[in-house]
Amino acid sequence: MPVPARRSLAAALAAGLLSIGLVACGSGEDDAADPGKPGDKSITVYSGRNEQLVKPLLDRFTAQTGITVKTRYATTAQLAAQLVEEGGKSPADAFFAQDAGALGAVAKRDMFAPLPAADLEKVPQAYRSRNGQWVGVSARSRVLAYNADAVPAGELPKSVFELTDPKWKGKIGVAPTNASFQAFVTAIRVQHGDQKAKDFLAGLKANEPQIRDGNIKIVEEVDKGAIAVGLVNHYYLGEVAKEKGTTPDALKAKLHFFPGGDSGALVNVAGVGVLKRSATDPDTKAFVDFLLNPESQRYFAEETFEYPVVTGVAAPAGVPPLADLDSPDIDLNDLDTLDATIGLIKDSGLVP
Repeated sequence: MPVPARRSLAAALAAGLLSIGLVACGSGEDDAADPGKPGDKSITVYSGRNEQLVKPLLDRFTAQTGITVKTRYATTAQLAAQLVEEGGKSPADAFFAQDAGALGAVAKRDMFAPLPAADLEKVPQAYRSRNGQWVGVSARSRVLAYNADAVPAGELPKSVFELTDPKWKGKIGVAPTNASFQAFVTAIRVQHGDQKAKDFLAGLKANEPQIRDGNIKIVEEVDKGAIAVGLVNHYYLGEVAKEKGTTPDALKAKLHFFPGGDSGALVNVAGVGVLKRSATDPDTKAFVDFLLNPESQRYFAEETFEYPVVTGVAAPAGVPPLADLDSPDIDLNDLDTLDATIGLIKDSGLVP
């Protein structure tokens, strides 16, 4: 008998990563168990964004609006699985996800309400759902972080697929349970097909990569010279510099943006979707409006070093403008086959 789509997605998202059971006990100052009522000045947000990155922004939202945010933090893949498991019984009002693929995976189960046109129109079409069910709030580029002492600029790969060359054996840091890595692999599948993705993952595994549970750790180790290169998002260099009380220019770790529309230069978004149960909730609408206002967009640029997606807000310092990035021609709406991607990653052996 075929496995129902809801069950198969949840199982695929959970397998080899962290158990769904852990999500229900995720970190956060609130347990996010009470679904609440529309207009009660309280919302429940499932956040796949790191607590350290976004809690100050959520606190600012509460201070400005008086709306309490009950937050459940976990990985984006975990929370996507949690939402699918919970279905219409979920207490969540909004899903604040790290990447478009997870938003699409939930949206295609018809769990999100259409967002107001006024919110959607603030963001370029490339960075929002084609049917209006989710909207990007910040953008980031996949890059290769490299140690400038270990890898001369002239020896940097022109394509991410060159990292399967044996000369990179033991030198590459990856975070296969991270949502952005999963979205990047999905981009390979969309751009080149499943076999190319399988071959890349097999080649990466054969090169004995340094497996880490997050991008910050990879960039820190690249900066120290413990790892020569790492596949990460661009903004983590700024995060590491901030932690060290310095500037990105002062670090040994540098960023290489893959040229030529390479899959390794995927530009993805963090974004938000509103659950159907909260379609008419003014508090949830206020939350989406807040994420897209100029103040919040400046927060993403200045505090988390991401690209703002609303016109008129300056990009973060030290990186090329978003419009100048040579990213692959991929529709972010096509990154919604997260379950299949996680299956490939697990089968590759990158995730035990």
